[in-house]
Amino acid sequence: MSGAVKSNVFGSSGTVAAAAGGLKWESVVTASTVTVESNRGYFINTTSNACTVTLPASPDVGDQVILLDYARTWDTNAITIDSNGNDFQNQADTYTVDYDTEGQGINIVFSGSTNGWIPNSDIANALTPAAPVTQKGIFAYGDTGSVTNVSNLVGSNGVIGSDVTGVGTARYSLAAAGYGLDKAIFGFGITDAVVSLTNLVSNSGVVASDTTGVGTDRRELAAASFGLDKAIFAYGDSGSRVSISNLVSNSGVVASDTDGVGTARTLLSATTYGTDKAIFAYGFTGSNPGVSMSNLVSNSGVVASDVSGVGTARYAPAAVTYGSSGQAIFAYGYTGSFVSMSNLVNSSGVIASDVSGVGTARYNLGASKYGGDKAIFAYGYNGSNRSMSNLVNSSGVIASDVSGVGTARNALGAAGYSASA
Repeated sequence: MSGAVKSNVFGSSGTVAAAAGGLKWESVVTASTVTVESNRGYFINTTSNACTVTLPASPDVGDQVILLDYARTWDTNAITIDSNGNDFQNQADTYTVDYDTEGQGINIVFSGSTNGWIPNSDIANALTPAAPVTQKGIFAYGDTGSVTNVSNLVGSNGVIGSDVTGVGTARYSLAAAGYGLDKAIFGFGITDAVVSLTNLVSNSGVVASDTTGVGTDRRELAAASFGLDKAIFAYGDSGSRVSISNLVSNSGVVASDTDGVGTARTLLSATTYGTDKAIFAYGFTGSNPGVSMSNLVSNSGVVASDVSGVGTARYAPAAVTYGSSGQAIFAYGYTGSFVSMSNLVNSSGVIASDVSGVGTARYNLGASKYGGDKAIFAYGYNGSNRSMSNLVNSSGVIASDVSGVGTARNALGAAGYSASA
């Protein structure tokens, strides 16, 4: 209210300044994007399209925003909250926050820089942040007949770029995985001796200089992401086959050795499954055709005991996650001869029976996710080094060979990086 102060028990006089009459409500939003202001309410109508809601960049503690499902269509077209550089319930802005419940209303309040925006109330009474999807990939290092440090970036369209040289110490029989939601790490391998060095890859695909001293020197190991933003290296050959593992933090720091993670072996492969867990499978324990065992890794990085009978025994395949629900695929390898079979892995970590005929038979290749829900296998050896690739669609179907994708080589590493297409 505003105006003059007249009769009152205190005998005061003067004027009362205009005061806010509560939260200000804006017009109905029908656009696919909207940037909102603090201490405002918004009716979000997603009848025709989903909507990304960008929160204020510099809110004060106690600022609030209310969002309402105007047409009860958020279950069909959800809203995505972009917290604009601030945390959302103590999760970094790089996480995806979706609300997709019909008739939902959200009242969020800014708590400060530590935890950021926090729902004061929401009809769903639940929030499960999802990691941003991986858009690009990188293949690097390997054996061309001599050790190399060449790398090749993969675009969000699955196209492999030309060679980039000079990415740390040349080596082969290393491993790689994504970490930190949008970055990657290459680790271990052999030059003229086994090494324990690593190289971080930025979210723009730039490979950093060597970091030394990251656990036991070894080669022919595998690596995978887990827990949404961390990674694990495990198994390998340090002069003999080992079963040790090393966890990688979400800032790319490799931890000391952990012993006793299933049967010691080399030339296995690993990948993420179920969005936040990992699986190591297949490998070599001393004789052909290799083994068909697997080991699941929890979302806290704990490696489980052996599970046997997971498709045809073999070694030196490649593995990668694909799809939007945490599926994965192992493909190719060596059984005493080169094979082109594949095995799908469901979101619970169960490996399916063999599927044959998935491109040129070979082993010692690499694989990476790209384009959010697809994957690519590339390079390898089948009597000579290869430069071919095979794309994997969002249903896990492997396409025919594409040739001419950079320097032919084998025993390289590959990983996904970047949340930006």
